Amino acid sequence: MQTREEALALDAADPLAPLREQFSLPEGVIYLDGNSLGVLPRSTAARVQQVVTEEWGTGLIRSWNSAGWITLPQRIGDKIGQLVGVGAGELVVADSTSVNLFKVLSAALNIVAADSPQRRVILSERSNFPTDLYIAESLAKQHGFTLVLAEPDELPGLMNEQLAVLMLTHVNYRTGRMHDMAALTAAAHAAGALTVWDLAHSAGAVPVDLSGANADFAIGCGYKYLNGGPGAPAFVWAHPRHADRFWQPLSGWMGHAAPFQFTPDYQPAPGIARYLCGTPALLSMAALECGVDTVLAAGPMGGMAALRAKSLALTRAFAALVEARCPDLGLASPREDALRGSQVCFAHPEWGYPVMQALIARGVIGDFRAPDILRFGFTPLYLRFVDVWDAAEHLHQVLTSGEWREARFNQRAAVT
Repeated sequence: MQTREEALALDAADPLAPLREQFSLPEGVIYLDGNSLGVLPRSTAARVQQVVTEEWGTGLIRSWNSAGWITLPQRIGDKIGQLVGVGAGELVVADSTSVNLFKVLSAALNIVAADSPQRRVILSERSNFPTDLYIAESLAKQHGFTLVLAEPDELPGLMNEQLAVLMLTHVNYRTGRMHDMAALTAAAHAAGALTVWDLAHSAGAVPVDLSGANADFAIGCGYKYLNGGPGAPAFVWAHPRHADRFWQPLSGWMGHAAPFQFTPDYQPAPGIARYLCGTPALLSMAALECGVDTVLAAGPMGGMAALRAKSLALTRAFAALVEARCPDLGLASPREDALRGSQVCFAHPEWGYPVMQALIARGVIGDFRAPDILRFGFTPLYLRFVDVWDAAEHLHQVLTSGEWREARFNQRAAVT
């Protein structure tokens, strides 16, 4: 892609181009932050309004039955299951990623404690997303385990007789580096350990096959590539071989085998339903379903492969253009397609934050991750090749003009 005209030609030939019409995109904005918060689907506002005015306003409490509110966690879970390679009835939508990680990591540690009590190590990547590390640290202290952090290439060498759980985010939030889920899961199992995978930067962005990888537990986010809206509910999955083994620690009433019998003692529901906790947030659930449907519109099976192919083409093009035109920035994401998720990151030890703020002021929205990462996410459902070209041109202009030096771009906001 050497010219803007070539970018336009690629867009004209793109079979996924009609999917962009599903979204409400602000005029004059190039949105490269779908890996942090997805774009608003056009269907969401009307759907949420319907829930508010009709199902809540008119149906009132009857809508738990008549509108099917009570089964939304399972229904949306089955849709997400199609995107991450699990069967119907194996995945539910509930709570947040942090809460769901607490549930599944607790369950995994209980399984290991019962089967192999000498195993006392939780292993993770040093640059894993902080909330995952914080939850793991908390559980390690509560249960007498040790949290060990390592670089990606060091992980296989640390899978030994001490390892209880390998806990990883499939695609690293800072660099976009993607782990080989199947290979690392197999290595952990060969060492006698279990795996917990965080799919926050994977679900809806790259093909995922939890069942094929023989993974043990997984969680994921609803508001990034699934376009569920700010604070959208997350999802949780446990392999059927584990789902019934232990109570998850947050044994709320929605995870009861018969919640409307109102018994004083807890009896866990069978399977993944026991990983529910409290009453689901219906307005957020409705919005999330609209977002998930935008991804399924590409096709539940071959659709993810097509989205992945376009994502790789977009990210390759952006990395090449920026490297050619912005030599002051260093590529922080893998060059090899198989190792890269759906984002491209560049680093600068001093200018990263103000450069990103100057870009945002121009309508090119990415984000900054301390201490030095400019992060650009590529959602192929709505991004075009011409967006890639124009974003690289804006970045070049910001750097060559020096506008990032303006005081307004160097004042840190609460959210970066």
